[in-house]
Amino acid sequence: MKKRVPAYYEKGGATELLTDLSKAKSILDVVIGGSYDGIYITDGNANTLMVNESYEIISGLRREDVLGKNMRDLVKGDIINVSGTLMAIASREPVTLEQEFKTGKRAVITSTPTLDESGEVVMVITNVRDVTELHELKDRLKRNEETSEKNASELEAMRRQIIGDGELVVHDPEMLSVMRLLGRVSRLDTTVLLMGETGTGKDRIASYIYRNSSRSKERFIKVNCGAIPPSLIESELFGYERGAFTGANREGKMGLFEVADKGTIFLDEVGELPLDMQVKLLRVLQEQEIERIGSNKPLKVDVRVIAATNRNLQEMLREKTFRADLYYRLNVFPVTIPPLRERKKDIIPLAERFLGELNRRYNMNKYLTASGRDALLEYRWPGNVRELKNVVERAMVMSSTEDISAGNFFLHTPPAAGLPQEYGEVDLKAVTERLELDYIERAYQKAGNVRAAAKSLGMDAATFVRKRKKYREKYGSLQK
Repeated sequence: MKKRVPAYYEKGGATELLTDLSKAKSILDVVIGGSYDGIYITDGNANTLMVNESYEIISGLRREDVLGKNMRDLVKGDIINVSGTLMAIASREPVTLEQEFKTGKRAVITSTPTLDESGEVVMVITNVRDVTELHELKDRLKRNEETSEKNASELEAMRRQIIGDGELVVHDPEMLSVMRLLGRVSRLDTTVLLMGETGTGKDRIASYIYRNSSRSKERFIKVNCGAIPPSLIESELFGYERGAFTGANREGKMGLFEVADKGTIFLDEVGELPLDMQVKLLRVLQEQEIERIGSNKPLKVDVRVIAATNRNLQEMLREKTFRADLYYRLNVFPVTIPPLRERKKDIIPLAERFLGELNRRYNMNKYLTASGRDALLEYRWPGNVRELKNVVERAMVMSSTEDISAGNFFLHTPPAAGLPQEYGEVDLKAVTERLELDYIERAYQKAGNVRAAAKSLGMDAATFVRKRKKYREKYGSLQK
């Protein structure tokens, strides 16, 4: 805000001005008022004589709040939290300190005392410079550095923890966020439910949770609920007393829950459990006790449960093929493992991990070419990590040279969504349009923009946009 210099300053000389105290005060008011920095002036007893407009803006205080007031009273009343003026009066030396005002602004203040001939303080002039933006920039840079260092250290720590797990690779931000969650829950005894498509590595992640838990020195028992015949599930999980049924071991048998006592049990494919077994599992989770077949005496067990499924348990609830009470008991800490197509930054590191293991096993030195990497990145991996491992191994076997390129991979691309897989009576126009839409969607997904996608399909951008809009309105998006 500009201050106008009084007319007498323009007309009068410097000598006349300085000999006239009233004129000197007027010009001083203009200089102080026009300062970008805040100015605060007191007498030698810390009574406030003058403040400028910039000080009001920086501090949030009004002139009427401080003019004529003693600085000691302002500090005592918490109007000003720390006073450079009082320090300067006490020390008779300039004082510089940082101050934060109720406006949230931060400033560097310098209080300079003026002494008379006898060395007494007659005035203190305090300059207040707003450094809020400087501090915000410094804090922002520090936060960015800390975030980068934290992410890097977390990722490195996770990699060190999971070393030796050939199928658990954490390079993608999507998977890193999942691992952060798992890192927090691993140390607790909370029941964890791992969900996700088949082949995403849920068993490896269950092992990671176990190794980083307080039970890591106890047993870790893996149970594939889908691989055990229904008639044997109860005896496998809970055991039986001797003579409980024909063909039973004459000494009886401990169930897997007993074997896992004080440790961890991993129930893979828990969605495959029959309803009667779901009831018994619920009892274990709630009461921490089991009952052997042929016995009516409950046995206490101390077991942490990690469960996993690739089934949609909520849909199974609606179909009444999975008990709601068991679902909510398992669902204490649900974690969804993203499919491989959603963690693209993990694809090449995983492939190279598998390739390195195979090279060591067979004493070879094969490697991925640029075209091989591109082919792996473009594929959607319906079988996830398990499929990737098989594809890499097959390519290594089939490759006659050390380099593995796109032509060495046998990638099964499923039919486009909604396309008939068998011949019969079909609407050929609809089939053609759906196929065209599928290629349009895939080209756009790969290119990321209309112009490049259209060029890759040999059509102009306007035609690309028109057909994409038309077919989407007719069939919806085919890409999931």
